Amino acid sequence: MTDLIEVRLSNLVGAALDWAVAMADGFGTDPECRTTIWITRTDPTSVSIRGAAEGFGYRPSSNWDHGGPLIDKYQGSLSHDRYLSGGPCGWSAGPHNSTWLSGPTPLIAFCRALVHAKFGQSVKVPQELMP
Repeated sequence: MTDLIEVRLSNLVGAALDWAVAMADGFGTDPECRTTIWITRTDPTSVSIRGAAEGFGYRPSSNWDHGGPLIDKYQGSLSHDRYLSGGPCGWSAGPHNSTWLSGPTPLIAFCRALVHAKFGQSVKVPQELMP
């Protein structure tokens, strides 16, 4: 069993952010391996961990096929601002009627905001998913 660690949203990227998004969107976890997530009990998938092959697993923070539908589902919006995130460009995003957060890409910004809407300023994630 994996240890969970608390992480501020501004520090969430990659597999840890993808896992937190899955939890915010109602996925379940396998009790024996927290990095395996369940859309339904008959449809397991896993979040990409460091070293995983490109295209493997659930990656809403970097794959538009996974993250794009979440923007629609939660009636989200995106905004580009060249001065955010220390420039030269950054993004802010958020679900409908919720706090917007920033990130270096539109998907990262939206995913952070979605997790914030469900869990607040920090979230517990499996330690091995952190970079």
